[in-house]
Amino acid sequence: MLACSCGAPPLRPCGGPRPVARAPGPRKPHRARPSRGVRRSNPEGASPVFRRNLCLTLLAAVLAVACNGAGADAPASPADAAVINVSTVEVVEQPIKRFIRVSGTLTAQEEAEVAAEVAGRVVATPVERGSRVSTSDSLVRLAATEGEAQAIEAQANAAQIEARLGIASGAAFAVENVPEVASARANVQLGRSEFERARTLHAQKLLSQSEFDQSSAKTEAAERQYDMARNTAAQQYQSLLAARARVTLAQKALSDTTVRAPFAGVVGERFVSVGDYVTRGTKVATVMRVDPLRVELTVPEQFVSVVATGRAVTFEVDAYPGETFVGQVRFVSPSVVASTRALTLEAIVPNSANRLKPGFFATAQIEQASMLPGLLVPATAVRTVSGTARVFVVNGDRVEERVVMVGQAVGERVEITSGLKAGERVVGSGVDRIVDGVRVVVR
Repeated sequence: MLACSCGAPPLRPCGGPRPVARAPGPRKPHRARPSRGVRRSNPEGASPVFRRNLCLTLLAAVLAVACNGAGADAPASPADAAVINVSTVEVVEQPIKRFIRVSGTLTAQEEAEVAAEVAGRVVATPVERGSRVSTSDSLVRLAATEGEAQAIEAQANAAQIEARLGIASGAAFAVENVPEVASARANVQLGRSEFERARTLHAQKLLSQSEFDQSSAKTEAAERQYDMARNTAAQQYQSLLAARARVTLAQKALSDTTVRAPFAGVVGERFVSVGDYVTRGTKVATVMRVDPLRVELTVPEQFVSVVATGRAVTFEVDAYPGETFVGQVRFVSPSVVASTRALTLEAIVPNSANRLKPGFFATAQIEQASMLPGLLVPATAVRTVSGTARVFVVNGDRVEERVVMVGQAVGERVEITSGLKAGERVVGSGVDRIVDGVRVVVR
């Protein structure tokens, strides 16, 4: 019989006949068989003793393996495999500045499509797309030959009239200073003086009636001549005004052969080249004022009471990930669009470095006036996998993985809108090495 150290019942050896008790007495002498050549290795021809010993050896090996397996401990679970040192933080509740999250588009502060004021052939294009220009800088120049001729002719006509009227170029008009009027006025004064003397002599019977009548007629003629001189001078002055207007128009037409920037900014596009013929109204370039820029945002109607001019707006653009820009609300639409139930507001953003471009999509947030309480944890306490945020709550010497909803960021902390309660403690950092249920030691 074989017995196992594990306590299993003794087993009977397998194979071979059961042992038979022999009567005591002398054994018969062994008689050797004559040799018949080489013996074959044939198990079936093995002796019963050999077979019995082989079975016992195999049985002992099997029992040893079974006993060792029965006495081994089960493997430890991952949660019990190690104890992790962690630092914890308390979930705190405090008032938080609230923000409205909206989106919008950056646009130029001003944008003008500049057109030609006169017809002509393009002779120069001093700017290209992207050129920075100041107010009145030349964008396109047209041939000015015809304009120059018209301006010279108009100036000559005006100068002739001014000479007849006896006034300097551009000087104010005084009808009594016109030479013809002054001469006629002198004749009137002389005629009146002679008429008074003639009337005195006629009253004294020293002058005949015919001579007196001649003096009176001469005076009346001088007065009519004076009136005519004044009227003629007035008409000439009106002609001078018209001539001066033609000079102004000719000079403007000459000036308009140079198309200028209406304000300081950047050339967005130039539509003509040297040699092109343009007519009045032909668009030649666009100019944009990009410092500052405008941010046009769409705000849902439920936040109408929150937004107001002067409020700060912070926003991000895809071109500069993680970088925040700040503007100020300048305009809030007085009405809500019925189809979208939203209103438009406009903020002004400095752009002296010209990093922001019109057309950028902006994701913005606007600070609300009221502060409401919220739960805060460090951003390092939150692990996000496939869009799901999780924290690890410490309960005794183990942690519990808990799914949470994350609100807005507050500095280096984030708001938790669901999944936690104030006063609970969570693992503050190193959450990537933590699993649900792991044993921890709080440092």
